[in-house]
Parts: sequence; C-alpha cells; structure tokens
Amino acid sequence: MKSIIKNKVADKFREIKEKGGTALIPFIMAGDPEMAATFTILPYLEKGGANLIELGIPFSDPLADGPVIQEAAQRALANGFRLQIFLRLLAKNRRLVSIPIVLLVYYNLIYQYGTERFLAEAAEAGVDGLVIPDLPPEEASGLQLPTEKNGIALNMLVAPTSSPGRIKAAAALTTGFIYLVSVRGVTGERPTLPPDLPELAGRVKKLTGHPVAVGFGISQPAQARQISSFADGVIVGSALVRKLAANAGSSPVAAGEAGAAFLRSLHEAMAGAAQENRENGLVEPFPW
Repeated sequence: MKSIIKNKVADKFREIKEKGGTALIPFIMAGDPEMAATFTILPYLEKGGANLIELGIPFSDPLADGPVIQEAAQRALANGFRLQIFLRLLAKNRRLVSIPIVLLVYYNLIYQYGTERFLAEAAEAGVDGLVIPDLPPEEASGLQLPTEKNGIALNMLVAPTSSPGRIKAAAALTTGFIYLVSVRGVTGERPTLPPDLPELAGRVKKLTGHPVAVGFGISQPAQARQISSFADGVIVGSALVRKLAANAGSSPVAAGEAGAAFLRSLHEAMAGAAQENRENGLVEPFPW
C-alpha cells in the first residue's frame, strides 16, 4: 500500500478533492513591478478563489517562459529584485494569505544561493513547495530529502513528450503534485488546448499516483472548466500576469482587484464542472 505523503501542498489537494473540486493555482511574478506590490496583490488572489499560489522568482534566462512572463521578470529585476530580501519580506508578510505558497524557481538561482541555505530560508519564510523547471529527474534526487526535511513539497514537471519511464522518475521524486505542461513550447495564452490533453492527463495520473495540475496556455474560464473535468489542478499564469500589469499603473490595489475578478471567473467555471461531476457520479477516487 502506498504511503500517504504529508505536507501542506499534498494536504490541500486532498482537502479539495474530498469536496469533489479542482485546485485553482494562479501564478504571479514576485517583485513585479516591485516587491511591495506583490504583498498587496497576494490577498486578492486568495479572495478570488485561489487554493494555492505559485510565485515565480525572476531569472535573467527563463527558458520555459513566454514573452509575458519574461517581461514580468525583467520588470522585477530592473526594479532591484533580490532573492534574499524577498524571502525576508515573505517571512514578514506570510500571514497575509492562509493557502500554500509554491515558488517556481530556476535551479541556477538555488545553486548560486546555496541549496541548504535556500531551503532553510524558504521554509522559514513560509514556502510550502517548489517547482524547478530546469531540473530534470535525473538531477533532482539530491533535493528530495532536503526538501522533505524542511517541510517543502517538491513538484516535478512532466511534458507531452515525456516517456513513461521519465514520468515515473518524476513521480518518484514528487511529494506534492505533478505539473503537467499542456503543450510543447513556452508559457503563454492559447486560444485552444490540445485535443489529446484529457488522455495525456489520465495517463500521467495512472503512472504517477499523484495529483496532476495542468499549466501553460490556460487563459479563459471555458478552458479552466474543461481542464477541471479531468485534472486535479488548473494553473493560470500569463493571462493573470498580463491583467495585473495592465492595472499596475493605477495602483497595486487596482491590480489585485482585477486579478481577483479574473480568478473568480475561472473559479465559478470550475465550480460548475465540479457540480456536474458530482451530479453524474464522476468524482474519482484518489490514491494520494
């Protein structure tokens, strides 16, 4: 029998699944346009229906990111983003939201910072999980025990091109959720999602035994509703970052309100799909 993983990320997925729902996971870039704005915006994301929050750490060479996310990182770096300062500020402001916070951070930054130091300071700041897009399974094994020791969930990525063996390798390291990349290429809004995405998500679920959250390309309530019918989490990034940037000129509060309104539209669509699943007896058992 598979042992049940206990951390705040895994617990949150269980809590949502027990209610027949799907996790809404917004992504924003930390420090965009400056660090104080991030902590103004965070509570609005929870008010908008977020179940977990993914905070991107700005990096100068973000290989997985499309233009909207890259521009957000560039704005943050241009305005003096520093990882050490951000973690200190996060520790002081963590009480602003009650839901898990997951950092999306490139491994180069962790390595430069010092892995043990980074994990210790991240845990102290209230970070509950990590997504490391440039760290393949064969290079990630050394992080599994240190992250568990610090109470931080490791959430591995799986792509449409990943082989069954690679998917299983990612699953063996995962202690939170599997981040399923919906499309080939970089992040960014797309008008439609791949027709084989439900089959891919189902296959990844069977191979991993972990909750599967789908990201890349999700920008519309209809897409969030569609994904919530077969996945355990919906990750939305570029569309939200773009809306925040469009309103940031007014004030961080205006940006937060716009972000919350957008998330509410996604949350309502996802809730409709969950209700249909319950009425039709389609709520799946879950092994995690």
